[in-house]
Amino acid sequence: MKGLYLVEPVVAVYAFAIFMVYPLVQQYVYRRLWQQITNTSYPVMDTSSQCDTNHSSNLSSQYEEVQKAASLFSMYSELFSMIPSLPMTLVLVAYSDQRGRKITIILPLIGSLVYCLCLLAVSIFELNLYLLIAASIFSSLFGGIGTILGGCFSYVADLCEDGKQKMLRMAGLDMMLGLLSGVAVISTGYFLHATGFNWPFFTAAIFHVLNLVYAVFILEESRVIDSTNCAENDPHILQKLTLGIYQLFARGSRSRNCLLILLITIFCSFSFVYFGGLSLVTLYELNEPLCWNEILIGYGSALSTAVFAVSFVGVYVLSCCLSAPSIIFIGMLSVFIGLVMMAFIKTTLLMFLVRIPMLLGIMPFPVMRSIMSKMVSKSEQGALFACVTAIDNVTTTVATAAFNSIYAATVGWFSGFAFLLAGVLCLIPMSLLGILRFFGLENTSESESLLPQEETQETDNTPVA
Repeated sequence: MKGLYLVEPVVAVYAFAIFMVYPLVQQYVYRRLWQQITNTSYPVMDTSSQCDTNHSSNLSSQYEEVQKAASLFSMYSELFSMIPSLPMTLVLVAYSDQRGRKITIILPLIGSLVYCLCLLAVSIFELNLYLLIAASIFSSLFGGIGTILGGCFSYVADLCEDGKQKMLRMAGLDMMLGLLSGVAVISTGYFLHATGFNWPFFTAAIFHVLNLVYAVFILEESRVIDSTNCAENDPHILQKLTLGIYQLFARGSRSRNCLLILLITIFCSFSFVYFGGLSLVTLYELNEPLCWNEILIGYGSALSTAVFAVSFVGVYVLSCCLSAPSIIFIGMLSVFIGLVMMAFIKTTLLMFLVRIPMLLGIMPFPVMRSIMSKMVSKSEQGALFACVTAIDNVTTTVATAAFNSIYAATVGWFSGFAFLLAGVLCLIPMSLLGILRFFGLENTSESESLLPQEETQETDNTPVA
């Protein structure tokens, strides 16, 4: 049977399964910590979004203590899982230049399946909560979300020759990631409310199994390497692998390297602010004065993921009339406004409405990925996205840990301080974007002139989509 060159279903199903689990883990940890710290059952609210009528100082201090413990648990989990995930992302995505992209997809799916099964075991048998950190570390040995996304973006870059097509298809991957995660989180709220934690964890594991079947047996390899040029006993394979990222910059001109480094810096600094700030939203919604239940959290998370669809439409429309830096700036401005507003929200209605100013917040990511992809040759796509995703993994993990620590330290006197800080830090990538415009990169086509002349046909037999 002839396979398909469609990596979008992999991203869609992976996003659904991952984001079905992610908010559940936060809520599961929060409830277990509540039981451990207060020695009472977790207060269940059927439809109300208001806090318990007992606003005694003892109850408020319990909320604050659980909030701190939950945020620190999240920080430890993110930091410890990053240690093996980072080198695995570098190795696997760079290795895909030599052996094909599917390895960067299959291994992270196996790791996610193992993690879901561990979550299910901890939930069913009420095992020690900190086993979740051990499970996160073990699953990251197979790579993580950075690995699979790096592989999928490299896969798309292999298939697309036209610059606008590449940008739109990368934006499409971001949209699939967002839309399916939105469907997952809103269904998770009802799923949790109706069945508890076990069935959602089991369902996510089933989706990972189905995704593995598609990736292994149906998805075609986008980068078919000539076995005569890449034999298993080639003594230079290991050298090519370990020096892939070094060669990415060594073979480029000084102007291209400076521009590439600047783009990576803008990409990662904006990612630091965006994902670091938004990692606190669920904890903020669980805290006073909102005290949301799982249904409201699901609706809020689903509304947040509408940003992916709106950002895709924004990229498609704005690319017809604006330069790439202008599209990036509009997206960053959208995030800046939303984060600053979120810092002062105290009601449920405003917490829903604050998502609206951030609807274009994802636009900078696919635009910058497309620009960077066009600046390197086909044989360097894996090395590029290995570099980008590895650095992005570090920055987002450090951001999550840093903002969780800041939130734990400031939740008692101003719970919105972390969001306000994130908004202020958003000015950094916006300022760096001004330097990018100074370099004269007004549209993505100008980056093509920086592409080194390199004959890749001898080592690459890339199919045309």
